[in-house]
Amino acid sequence: MKRATTWLMAGGAAMLAATTAAAQLLPRMPGLPVDIPGRAIGDTLAQGAARVAEEAGRTLEQARRSTIARLVRDHPDAIALDPQGDPARAGEVVIDSPDESLLTVAFARGYAMIERDDVLGVGFVRLRTPPGRSLKAAIAELRKLGAAVSADQLHAPSGRAPAMAAPSGGIGPIVGVIDGGVAGAALSRGFASGAPRANDHGTAVASLIAGGRGIQGALPGARIAAADVYGSDPAGGNATAIAKALGWMVEQRVPVVTISLAGPANPTLARVVAAAQARGLVIVAAVGNNGPAAPPAYPASYPGVIAVTGVDARDRPLIEAGRAVHLDYAAPGADMLAAGSDGRPRKVRGTSFAAPLVAGTIARFYPALAPGAIRPALARVDAAAQKPGNRKNLGRGIVCKECRTPAQ
Repeated sequence: MKRATTWLMAGGAAMLAATTAAAQLLPRMPGLPVDIPGRAIGDTLAQGAARVAEEAGRTLEQARRSTIARLVRDHPDAIALDPQGDPARAGEVVIDSPDESLLTVAFARGYAMIERDDVLGVGFVRLRTPPGRSLKAAIAELRKLGAAVSADQLHAPSGRAPAMAAPSGGIGPIVGVIDGGVAGAALSRGFASGAPRANDHGTAVASLIAGGRGIQGALPGARIAAADVYGSDPAGGNATAIAKALGWMVEQRVPVVTISLAGPANPTLARVVAAAQARGLVIVAAVGNNGPAAPPAYPASYPGVIAVTGVDARDRPLIEAGRAVHLDYAAPGADMLAAGSDGRPRKVRGTSFAAPLVAGTIARFYPALAPGAIRPALARVDAAAQKPGNRKNLGRGIVCKECRTPAQ
């Protein structure tokens, strides 16, 4: 089935450094008609809104294609396109639950072992493709052998952030952040070369959970467990790194984790998500920023993951907000502030910054890993969610609306 990639921003250390600010500055969008004839004001406004949405979708698609082309051009040894056109780690494939006979055949054909791992009972191997064989050709060859094979696709941050100061530490419940590194985290672990190291996006996400420096967080005093899946790797943010990070969160007894990253579906990551959920981990994920016409974003679209979109100060879904197979909540994602590196407030925007507000709210009611307590905790979140009667595409309501530190 053909589908467009869920990428708008670049994932990985190089893109976090070079494109985070630029790529998430939403391209200039067309405006509504100014001269509205008196004959049909309502119809004209509706048509104008539809035109804005359509043109915005085209603009986002052009930006997405440009970003992907630049990624592959700038990092040809690290990033390649998978058969669906999604960015992935170049020269590597992932085989889910491989048997020894299949691996023997693969080795005979020139594939080489990179690593063999088991995360929460989900076994997989990463193989280096033979020299000169494209990623697409390698996947096609291994599928003919009967392998459950995929690319190790990359996942993109879902918002733009200023340079951030460390969130305030605390002694409250621990909340997980799978992203770039987080300055001031209570626990840190790296899952990419050069990790853990703090970056702007991960630290911004964490600051909206724990608060501090004049910024309202969803759970002030929370401790942050930070899993850095980017480090200094230009092809960071890959599916297997996120899978390992989820395993580490379960090992650390973290009850709630937020993932403000978006990418395509990956079979190995899907199985690890399910395994983590079975152990009581609540996973919250942003729907991304590729617009409502984009294909569903993952991990937000995996079953049971809490999918979050963003709204502006007037409770309107962000025009750039992506979508998931299901939508659970909305939260502030624009017209809001987070702490800057100089201690002064800075403006942030994107579904990245809605997800941690929901994660912090859930952790308030679900502070410890206990699978039986998840449903009652989410019922309390549902009860607190605000449901504007004239708004659609908000899931079960807006969570933590009072957590927005308004941008002046």
